[in-house]
Amino acid sequence: MSSAATGGPGETVGDEGCVPAPATGELPPVRAVPAQATAHPQAAVEPGHPVLPEPTEVPLLNVANLLTLSRLVLVPVFLAALFAGDGTDTTWRLIAFAVFAVASITDHVDGWLARKHGLITDFGKIVDPIADKALTGAALVGLSVLGELPWWITLVIAAREVGVTLLRFWVIRHGVIPASRGGKLKTLTQVFAIGLFLLPLPSWLTPFSWTMMGAAVVLTVVTGVDYVIRAIRLRARGLRAVPQ
Repeated sequence: MSSAATGGPGETVGDEGCVPAPATGELPPVRAVPAQATAHPQAAVEPGHPVLPEPTEVPLLNVANLLTLSRLVLVPVFLAALFAGDGTDTTWRLIAFAVFAVASITDHVDGWLARKHGLITDFGKIVDPIADKALTGAALVGLSVLGELPWWITLVIAAREVGVTLLRFWVIRHGVIPASRGGKLKTLTQVFAIGLFLLPLPSWLTPFSWTMMGAAVVLTVVTGVDYVIRAIRLRARGLRAVPQ
């Protein structure tokens, strides 16, 4: 005898007993999908739809961060070249300028690489501004020690940079203040002015060097005041947004 026989109306008798047979026009019972079948996010994507790649963690030692670290490493190399030969040797001054120029270029390259290739890390956000200030500060202090730049200029620029850094930590809970065009122009002017003072230029170019340094000081002060105003406004908005 067959293992399946006919039972009552609408029923089929098999090894497992009577199972109701679907009536005409009724949908068959839905089978439950095992949890393992939908465990992977790609399993839930319908055919023909693109599958988004899973986010990957950015490695700490990427090319952008290595360039930032190289800028820190170049700071003592720059100072050694600047003070070699009592700071007056033409060859060593050219070497010091070259080291400063290479280090300054890495400041732009590492940020561009980080944004282009998605290599932005918390480490880079912290170390990059430190490396920038270390390079600029070392150049200004070195020139002041050699008696080629008044100390008040070095102190004004240093006070602004340290103050802005402290303001960043003060408002970090409420948001990030983006770099302004004035801030970028300030940085470019500082680097250009320092480069002029590092080079052994003829005396007739001295007025031009001082003009650029004066412009750098003015931009440093103006952008510093602007940063303070924006930081206060950002913190005030953040405090108003907090429920009482």
